Amino acid sequence: MGIGIRGAVTVVGLVGFVALTGLKAQTSGGAQLSNGRPDLQGIWQALNTAEWNLEPHEGRPGIPPGMSVVEGGLIPYQPWAAAKRQENLQRRETEDPVSKCYLPGVPRATYMGFPFQIFQSESQVLMLYEYAHTVRTIPTTGKPFAFDGAEFWMGESRGRYEGNSLVVETRNFNDATWFDRAGNFHSEALRVVERYTKTEPNLIMYEARIEDPKVFTRPWTISMPLYRRREPNLQLLEYECYSFPGFEPPTAPARSN
Repeated sequence: MGIGIRGAVTVVGLVGFVALTGLKAQTSGGAQLSNGRPDLQGIWQALNTAEWNLEPHEGRPGIPPGMSVVEGGLIPYQPWAAAKRQENLQRRETEDPVSKCYLPGVPRATYMGFPFQIFQSESQVLMLYEYAHTVRTIPTTGKPFAFDGAEFWMGESRGRYEGNSLVVETRNFNDATWFDRAGNFHSEALRVVERYTKTEPNLIMYEARIEDPKVFTRPWTISMPLYRRREPNLQLLEYECYSFPGFEPPTAPARSN
């Protein structure tokens, strides 16, 4: 199976990351790294229905029923945004940005149903997602945000360690991604604070606090477990995304006013 140009770039970048840091690609699943930070390395996957809808939902053809991963059950939309979300829901088959092969955004990349891999070094965390060669590079040295005012599909991330948790703040998003297939959405004012807490050798408790004063009445939080994949010789495979006929190739949207 060929990896293509994008896949080749990802592999080359990963090899350089490992070479420069002396990091081992496979880890034993220990509780801590040699520097005392939590060892989150490995291939992880969410096993829930959040990709279909963060909120509670009934099953229907092609959609499994699911419980809410939102604390309190429902997302606190402003009235106009609740109406917009219903419009998105009705048009989800054609308007979901993922169906057009856009990058999924944060936090959606975590629970799409595809595995992702975490690598750690002294100065950064690298997250590789099986979906469409998506990559996040997260400095953990206190480096300030460098692109305030810019807009990115996956945002701009900065990380820090708090006890047994990796905390990642991400901002500088565009307004073009959704949180799920049900049309839950945000504006370019989105800020996400994720918390990855290692509670067992093969379990990470994941939380994401979502703030967007243009769309929601208050910040809200989702939470879910992430499970380590343990199959022998496991690796991320290639998943290329191709949009349906009639869609234009992905291009960055204009900034919202």
